[in-house]
Amino acid sequence: MPERSAPVAPQTSPVPQTAPGPQTPPTPPVSLSDLLAREDLGLRHIAGPSDPTVVIHWAHASEMADPYPYLLGGELLLTAGVHIPGASAPTGPAGADPGRPAPAPADYFDGYVSRIVAAGGAALGFGLAPVHDTVPRALSAACDRHGLPLLEVPPQTTFSGVARAVWQLMAQARLAELRRVTEAQQSLAVAASRPDAVPSVLRRLAQRLGGHAVLYGPDGTEIAAAGREPTEEARTALAELAAVVRPPGRAGPAAVREADGSTVAGPAVSPAAATTAPTPTSATDTLGDTHLAAYALGAGEGFVLAVASAHREPGDHTIASVAAVLLSLLTSGHQSGAGAARSSALVRLLLGSTPQAVAPLLGDGPWRVVHARSQAQPSDAVAASALGAALGTPLVDLARDVIRMLVPAEPAPVAQPGWTLGVSAAVGPDEWPAADSQAARALARARATRAHLAHHGTRTGLSDLVPRTDAQAHARALLAPLAHRPALVATLRTWLSLHGSWDRTAVALEVHRNTVRQRIARCATLLDTDLDDPDVRMELWFALRQD
Repeated sequence: MPERSAPVAPQTSPVPQTAPGPQTPPTPPVSLSDLLAREDLGLRHIAGPSDPTVVIHWAHASEMADPYPYLLGGELLLTAGVHIPGASAPTGPAGADPGRPAPAPADYFDGYVSRIVAAGGAALGFGLAPVHDTVPRALSAACDRHGLPLLEVPPQTTFSGVARAVWQLMAQARLAELRRVTEAQQSLAVAASRPDAVPSVLRRLAQRLGGHAVLYGPDGTEIAAAGREPTEEARTALAELAAVVRPPGRAGPAAVREADGSTVAGPAVSPAAATTAPTPTSATDTLGDTHLAAYALGAGEGFVLAVASAHREPGDHTIASVAAVLLSLLTSGHQSGAGAARSSALVRLLLGSTPQAVAPLLGDGPWRVVHARSQAQPSDAVAASALGAALGTPLVDLARDVIRMLVPAEPAPVAQPGWTLGVSAAVGPDEWPAADSQAARALARARATRAHLAHHGTRTGLSDLVPRTDAQAHARALLAPLAHRPALVATLRTWLSLHGSWDRTAVALEVHRNTVRQRIARCATLLDTDLDDPDVRMELWFALRQD
């Protein structure tokens, strides 16, 4: 007779009086029908339900009379019947307790099977050797009563062979699931590259999950959907689940009313303004046999992806998460309510509106202009977008090697690793051009002094005591010889701001120090003045600040 794994005698260690409820291990399940189909095992289903949906999570051999405390749930429990009263193990009388009267066989098997079911056991495998030649009829009857599948394990099949077969099937299932997820990821990426990207991603997701996929907007309305039409009850449940993951305060983009009575989507309410309670990024639920899931898209934009399917495989969450990431990219920024407002502001500017007229579309002022330059390598669109996100603005302009941004005045921008920043004063829309010049000068000063961040000075000075119109008239007259010579004006301003340092001015302007000397000498000649005189420098600086 082929050797079977040695039966385990009943353990004498103390048994806990209470045990936690059954928990299914996080391993890929194996269909019991697939295990029965293995001809090399020769397993035979002899009692209990033959439901093809029964799955097992692993195989476990035990000869305990009460296996409940040692099961996690989902096991195929294997036993040779050593624990049955009256049975004798091949190693001696360790399997029986002669000091305790044996209960009636029917009562014993009924209690044994009920404890396996209570622990969440998926099936019971009974070995025909070396203790028993046949499966006890009372055990078969108990499995029928309690709905536990009972398998007959032939003598030539060892318990270790059954366990190995389970793990082999698990490995095959894991590989198949990985292949399914990979193919789904590739197909979703292809769908995202189509002209109708959002509907294509939803259609492909619904096909892969065999269900219904829907995209909700920040106001909770259904933007697009694909797949099998759910019941009205499931549709309502999906909408309610989507509300669970939608950031608070994103009931919809605020409307900005124009003077002519028209409205346009404005910036949405900040989630922080509504509540500080954390919001989950995903949620799941069930409605009868229907599995529901919702995923928040992006960083607080308010879009939500929801899915309803008749079944849920282990890889479905990964597939839906990939779709959520793709949809986040497709709906972020320019497609949100705030993005529509920014697009509207740009169109109105191009068609002749003033900054003061379009400023309400961009949120509450005042604003600051920030100029940034990478300390490592030339900037690209991705780096510019990431820096804008770090400073809290999507209003980013990548111009050559300098990035310009319009950011809210509060909180004031802070230094960013790897970047040199120049920040203007807080201004209204009528002063945006002046703030752009302030940020440029601040960036030049930061680079020259090797600082990570420089702010435009905002302290009250002597210039505030002179009426602005008079100061500008004086500046135009004093700097008239340099009119239409922007390179000379920029060099003089930078040179004065850096206390006459030739080297720092050359670094700030990215020219040779001899070029700086030549330009300053030319300025002195055209202005007919002595630039070494501190009074002259002070007066010129006063005039240049009016520019």
